[in-house]
Amino acid sequence: MRYFIRDTTLFLRGRFRAASTGINGGIADVTTILNHTVPRDFDDDPPRYLDLLTARHGLSREYFGLLTAVRMRHLCVLQYDFVTVFITAGVTNPTRSDPKTPHTINIIVYSREGMSDAALLETIVTVTGAKAQALHDLGYDFPGTTTDAVAVACERDAASAHTYAGTLTEVGRRVHAAVLYGVPKALARQQGKVRRSEPSFFIYSRYGGDHWVEWQKEGCPYSPCHFPGQRCDYCYCPYYPCVDEELGEWVESSGGGRVWGCAGCTLLHVPEVADYVKRNPEATLAELKRLRDKR
Repeated sequence: MRYFIRDTTLFLRGRFRAASTGINGGIADVTTILNHTVPRDFDDDPPRYLDLLTARHGLSREYFGLLTAVRMRHLCVLQYDFVTVFITAGVTNPTRSDPKTPHTINIIVYSREGMSDAALLETIVTVTGAKAQALHDLGYDFPGTTTDAVAVACERDAASAHTYAGTLTEVGRRVHAAVLYGVPKALARQQGKVRRSEPSFFIYSRYGGDHWVEWQKEGCPYSPCHFPGQRCDYCYCPYYPCVDEELGEWVESSGGGRVWGCAGCTLLHVPEVADYVKRNPEATLAELKRLRDKR
C-alpha cells in the first residue's frame, strides 16, 4: 500500500480487498481508496463527482471514495504494527442536527495482513464503537455525525490471517486503540486546538513502555541519524516492510516473533530520492535504487 496527498485528496493505492460504507461502497476488490475534501457548500452528485476526480488522476473506477469538508492538513495517520488508520474529523453536524451542515468523521483502516470478508465487515463495527467511545470521553452526547463513513482494506493477495476483528482479536484490538486515540487528535487539529501545517503521523511505540508517539521531522532529537544533509520526510518508510535484503533483514522481536529490521537503510534519506518519491509516490524500489546509484 502507498498513500499520498494530492491537492485536497488522500489516496491509498494498492491491490485491496475492501469494504466501505462510503461512495461506491460495499465489499469488493479495489485499487484505490480516497478521502477528498469538498467545499462547505458542496452540492454535486457524489458518485459522478468522484468518477470525474479519479479520471483526472488517471485512475480506474475500481475505487471506494469518502468526502469531507475537513482539510487534509488536519488528517491524522496512526500506525500500530500491521494496521494503519487514517482519520479526518469534524463534528459540526452531530446525529441529532441538520444533516446539511458540513463536516464528518471519515476513517480508513488498512491491514498489511490478510482478512476475511467477515473480518473486514466486523472492523467497521469495531471502528464505530471506538469512535463513539472517543466522542463520549470528550464530553459529546452523540456517537457520530450524520455523514460518517468507514472504509476497511487489506492486501488482496495476503493469506487470510484474520477471520474476525472484534476488540479481543489481534487486528480489532489495534484498530480500536488507534481510533480511540486518533479521533480526539483529529478533532483537536480541525478545531484549531492543535496547529499543524501538514498531516500528523503517530506510531505506537513499545520503547519505554507502550505509548503513542507523534513523529515530527522538525526538532527531532535524533537528527541527523544517518548523515549530514539527510532528508527526513520518510523516516517511517512507505515501503515498509520491503523485504529487500540489500536494505534490511529479518530480526527477532522482543515478543519472540520476527520483524523486518531496516535501521541501517538510508535510501529514502537521500535528498534526490526523497524528492523523487514526493513527485512519484508510486515509484518502485528498483527505480529509487537506480536513482541512488547514479549519484
